[in-house]
Amino acid sequence: MKLFHKIGFLFFLTVFITGCQEDDAEFGAITAPSNLSLSVIVQGQDAANPEGDGSGIVTITSTADDALNYTFNFGDGRTASSYTGTVQHRFVQQGINTYTVVVTATGTGGAATTMTEQVTVFSAFDDAEAVQLLTGGSSKTWYWAAAEPGHLGVGPNNGNPDDGNNFFPQFFSAPPFDKINEPCFYEDQLVFLIENGQLKYNYLNNGQSYFNASFANGAASDVCLDIDVSGLKDVTLSPSESIVPDELKRGTTMTFSDDGFMSYFVNNNVYDILSLTENRMEVRVIMNGDLAWYHIFTTDPPNPDQDTPGGTGTPAGTLVWSDEFDVDGAPDPANWVYDLGTGSNGWGNNEEQFYTDRPDNILVSDGTLKITAKRESFSGRAFTSSRIKTEGLFEFTYGTIDFRAKLPTGGGTWPAIWSLGADYQTNPWPAAGEIDYMEHIGNNQDVIYATVHRPGASGGNADGNSIAVPNVSTEFHDYRTIWTEESILFFVDGDLIHQVDNNDNVPFNKDFFIIMNVAMGGNFGGSIDPTFVESTMEVDYIRVYQE
Repeated sequence: MKLFHKIGFLFFLTVFITGCQEDDAEFGAITAPSNLSLSVIVQGQDAANPEGDGSGIVTITSTADDALNYTFNFGDGRTASSYTGTVQHRFVQQGINTYTVVVTATGTGGAATTMTEQVTVFSAFDDAEAVQLLTGGSSKTWYWAAAEPGHLGVGPNNGNPDDGNNFFPQFFSAPPFDKINEPCFYEDQLVFLIENGQLKYNYLNNGQSYFNASFANGAASDVCLDIDVSGLKDVTLSPSESIVPDELKRGTTMTFSDDGFMSYFVNNNVYDILSLTENRMEVRVIMNGDLAWYHIFTTDPPNPDQDTPGGTGTPAGTLVWSDEFDVDGAPDPANWVYDLGTGSNGWGNNEEQFYTDRPDNILVSDGTLKITAKRESFSGRAFTSSRIKTEGLFEFTYGTIDFRAKLPTGGGTWPAIWSLGADYQTNPWPAAGEIDYMEHIGNNQDVIYATVHRPGASGGNADGNSIAVPNVSTEFHDYRTIWTEESILFFVDGDLIHQVDNNDNVPFNKDFFIIMNVAMGGNFGGSIDPTFVESTMEVDYIRVYQE
């Protein structure tokens, strides 16, 4: 997409040529290239396959005397330029098609020579499922997923597929409704439709679009600008060639004709589809070569009054399991079983407590579950506490996990509400996977941690993040984790703590069970305050919703 570049170039070219004509002595002679030639090699072309091997890839070489630069119009809505005269291009319209390729060789003073060539090429790429999902078989309207964290984001595109930073919005991830005050942003409608058997795109923007500052006529920040986007655009699908690993993308790229773009202007019309379902789409688009922007769209119109995914209202979906802790006594045996004792090596973390099922350590009263860690000599340990789990009673794959809790205090306390892969006995940790919805340590008061453990990222090298939350031990706070096939999102009081991409290469696509405990000391809990006597984690409720 070269809308502004084209305008600027034509203006510059007009001024430059005029200046040269007025003062040839200063700028030198104006020389148009001569002997312009054009050759085309279709990949895989032979006697049996005269239009190529179905990849749609052609190599075009142009030469001319006195040429400084070559520009190519491929006849499919896309262009390119080259100082050497050689470009490679993929034609993506399915089937055998003939295109008129126009090459323009530019010489000194902007003088140019042009020639055309007919190119016939076969493209076999097809993603019929993507067309169906985009259009619903006829026409479907998409909107910004404004309520979803990260619906607009940006990260690096540095050409290194191994550093792990090129696949997510590392630099910026928009909170829900972050652009609510931008008058042109969330109103946009992106319509995909089928017309005469072809995939088309109709962008409805009410006359304005949101422009990245780099292309906003010198604006200091992103801004809404007038732009005419009327008219249907052709959408061609092609194999993805982006740096994103195959397991993290669909493998299909969308290219929009006539400088078409998806609501946010970053001067590109090529979008890599990362994921696509009937009602959610995530795409990646390159800006200036070194940045990748991420967009998430949905088929539901934005509604600022709705509860956002990380908010404190009722989540989407159906309540499938819960414990409201409204019956005094021991935890409900229909929901919970106990882990007792010291485990192996202090439950694998050098913890110092002995877990019991005594009311002194665990009790439901006055509408909350209370897990109390105490300094007392018990079965060879100096501390007691409790740990309960839903193993064998409730195990689940995907969902929204909601709970409200007030945490203990004191150096060495380590409360956690988390999940462990249900196959951990035959698939030992970390291969089974671990999702820590909330962890806290008394040695770092008022900081909440959210983490996942998996092969290659466990223990001290786990995939996690933290956020400062005042008064976590004196007030109740709301915690929410949204676990889907695509991602795991962690929130506290509606604020996003951490986001993890989910895919087939990580162990988060199977059943897990819930664990709640308060540990003492250990690898993460750290040194125990010598004055510590006892402290309690209170849980008001814990609920699981599924769609």
